Amino acid sequence: MERRAFPAMGTDVEILLDADPVPGVERGLGRVEPEFARLEALLSRFRPDSELARLNAAGELDAGPELLEVLGLALDARERTGGRFDPTVHDALVAAGYDRSFAELDGSAAGGPVPAGGAVRIEGMRIALDPGVRLDLGGIAKGWAVDRAVRELSTLGPCLVNAGGDLAVSGIPADGHWAVGLDTPAGPLTLGVVDGALATTGRDRRRWRAGGEERHHVIDPASGRPADTDLLTVTVAAATAVEAEVRAKALFLAGAEAAALEAEATGIPAVLVTDDGAVRLVGGLR
Repeated sequence: MERRAFPAMGTDVEILLDADPVPGVERGLGRVEPEFARLEALLSRFRPDSELARLNAAGELDAGPELLEVLGLALDARERTGGRFDPTVHDALVAAGYDRSFAELDGSAAGGPVPAGGAVRIEGMRIALDPGVRLDLGGIAKGWAVDRAVRELSTLGPCLVNAGGDLAVSGIPADGHWAVGLDTPAGPLTLGVVDGALATTGRDRRRWRAGGEERHHVIDPASGRPADTDLLTVTVAAATAVEAEVRAKALFLAGAEAAALEAEATGIPAVLVTDDGAVRLVGGLR
């Protein structure tokens, strides 16, 4: 099993490839880290020279194919989730104090709520934002980068790419499945993954204090504030890391009971962890 690890997109990326270390495999593995770096340079809201940051500053831009594709996925997700997933939460994140990379965060810039939902138009290669609308594509861009990496590596053998909990696999390793561990208050939980992807959304890690209160990075687009929910984390299985990211965010905002009902009704395999540490497997996950 070949392994690579590197920092990118504000997290740690891990790659596993079940293949012998022949030159073609080494070259393929070696292309993943610079590709993550290239995509981060295009899609990060924290880099003033990124394509996304330039769009946010100018309000309109003739965009490249990567930004257009990720934004198209994000807008489709906003429509499908009734606004629970929304890429226009940039200013709400900044108002909550998340105005720079998490490693540099001090919460000093925190302000009041900023509801999301502004208009975003795509015409050909041009993206135009309504006045006052700015975009954050952090979670969905990370999942998208994971999906791309898995597609590239899948030609070399069974593989897994994990970027801070946004994880996708292709092919079955010699052990018969990919063992993916989840940390829960009740202890470690291991999921055996043979296909597709997982993503986790939660308020257990990226937390800080600002304005005299604890805040976290998962914004409720309706209120423009960090989500007030009885869920601590939600982990979802889906066909792609992008889809798992979208569904995990939507279920997290729904709250424990509504999330369980939705997952069961729609067949979304999910692990729900509540404030009191209870772990619930729903949507056919056993």
